[in-house]
Amino acid sequence: MGKGAINAVYTKQDLQRYRNKTQRCLDALSRMLAGNSFAKGPERMGLELELNLVDDNLDPAMANQQVLKHIDDPAFQTELGQHNIEINVPPRPLAADEARGLEEELRAGLNTANDAARAAGVGLVMIGILPTLRPDHFDQRWMSPKSRYAILNRQILATRSEDLELDMEGVPLGGGDPERLRCAADSILPESGCTSAQLHLQVGPDQFAAHWNAAQALAGVQVAVAANSPFLLGRALWHETRIPLFEQATDTRSPELRNQGVRPRVWFGERWISSVFDLFEENVRYFAPLLPDIQDEDPLAVLAAGATPSLSELRLHNSTIWRWNRPVYDVADGVPHLRIENRVLPAGPTVIDVLANAAFFFGAMRGLVEVQPPVWSEMSFQAGQDNLYAGARLGMEARLHWPGMGWIQPDELVLRKLLPLAHDGLRSCGMSDAARERYLAVIEQRCVARRTGASWQRATVQSLSERGVDRPTALTGMLRRYMEYMHCNLPVHAWPLS
Repeated sequence: MGKGAINAVYTKQDLQRYRNKTQRCLDALSRMLAGNSFAKGPERMGLELELNLVDDNLDPAMANQQVLKHIDDPAFQTELGQHNIEINVPPRPLAADEARGLEEELRAGLNTANDAARAAGVGLVMIGILPTLRPDHFDQRWMSPKSRYAILNRQILATRSEDLELDMEGVPLGGGDPERLRCAADSILPESGCTSAQLHLQVGPDQFAAHWNAAQALAGVQVAVAANSPFLLGRALWHETRIPLFEQATDTRSPELRNQGVRPRVWFGERWISSVFDLFEENVRYFAPLLPDIQDEDPLAVLAAGATPSLSELRLHNSTIWRWNRPVYDVADGVPHLRIENRVLPAGPTVIDVLANAAFFFGAMRGLVEVQPPVWSEMSFQAGQDNLYAGARLGMEARLHWPGMGWIQPDELVLRKLLPLAHDGLRSCGMSDAARERYLAVIEQRCVARRTGASWQRATVQSLSERGVDRPTALTGMLRRYMEYMHCNLPVHAWPLS
């Protein structure tokens, strides 16, 4: 994300040159799409998983530099906050038993990371939002020491011209009143509270629009059945509080611009698409550059010479617009390809839960692509967005709208409609029966039990509170139990509620 120096000053001329360059990138992309020059072949999946570091008291441990030194593996990288690291799992085919291989590789990587964390005197947690975060953990001194974070922080705050605002009303816990979080932040560091599992699927350009539309339609269901982020700064808020937290922690708009309907940079979108070009073109048309770094490459000249352009400026611009389903252009071994980056899911609770969430997404998305008529021809785009916020706020208790089924709760929608589609979709992708049944059985049992990571966290904190402990003690006690079950790799639907 940008290679500029931390003290770079962007001028009006830089902005205009950058705009011109992104337009040339768009022109090159349009020609490449027309020429059908992208990678072909079976779907390939990838995974990025963000993790939290905690100390002996289960408070955030600002130790990612020390932990990464112990790990000494380029697959692990820093994240925005010093209490975060990220693991990137190399892409692999979606077919056969590759998902089992992905699970084994991820578990091995996390065991390595956990050993390194212990060597550095800290622990590792897979969770959507670390429940022991306090406002002082969002002080700018806890930002990871990478220039790209400092530049992005400066540019977002300069564009906004005032502090960021966090304002969320929660879902009542145990029959009490809704809890409210209202506070200001002088940096984008609250975004470090969001730890995600980001799924990648490589698809051909002719299939991209259908897969993206299907992914958008699924977003609300995904967060409802996989929510794992119910607490922030001591408050019980949404089941998947990452959704509003990420939106608010990177919002470049003043309240007045929000009231005018200016588009946010964390964005669901506003319409179904007919081509991946629609998404990149919207990014250039609607969003001002945040990091206008310019490279020497002329993408049209590279294309004319028969080579593959990197489209550096377009890719950099795309990285500063956080769509919940982001289009990705990339080049591997000189061959361009396209990916959907699904960003709605939280990390955790366990490796098998993460793989189950991935299998459900990949399978249901493919299943929806193959069904006629397409669900997006019978569902308004606004309904898809409304489903996302309903699922994030209420989890399994949400009411979602689905064509042919009306208003329905997520567990019933999955069991009656989407799980059979996911099985069909994974069969179509060539996934082995053993892998397909292993992961989708987790989703089925989670829906039967109506238990997510978020509902388990809420119920455990409520139980501890009823025994007379205060909220910070209850959150720490819950997290300690969470970590024990997490390391056992027992799916969250089977976690006891004592």
